[in-house]
Amino acid sequence: MARKPAPPRITIAADLLDHLEALASGAMTRQPDLADRLLTELARARIVQPAQMPADVVSIGNRVTYRDESNGREQVVTLVFPEDANIDAGRVSVMTPIGVALLGLQAGARFSWETRGGEMRDLTVVSVAPADAGGDAA
Repeated sequence: MARKPAPPRITIAADLLDHLEALASGAMTRQPDLADRLLTELARARIVQPAQMPADVVSIGNRVTYRDESNGREQVVTLVFPEDANIDAGRVSVMTPIGVALLGLQAGARFSWETRGGEMRDLTVVSVAPADAGGDAA
């Protein structure tokens, strides 16, 4: 029997921890699986002071490019708190399955993700940048 690979390491800035824990606690009755997944990720995270947060690690407000390894398709999203989410604008809430999966990952990290349809996909974080970097066309 093949062993399941260990999940990639994650890093989270200390100043986000209380807010993320409160979001997870608040979602326990509405979305218990997602809330539990977020709390599990927070429990295993390396917590650092904001000044020590690596620039290539996904955090709230970062623009993230990730690739689906099954088809090579890349997607660009900005990770945000739920109140700022707007999927049409590419702003994905940390309180979604993909938001929880991306939180704290370093560029180059590869992880498995289950789609809403129950399909497993291997995704790779290609790059991480501040949300305002890269000059979006208007």
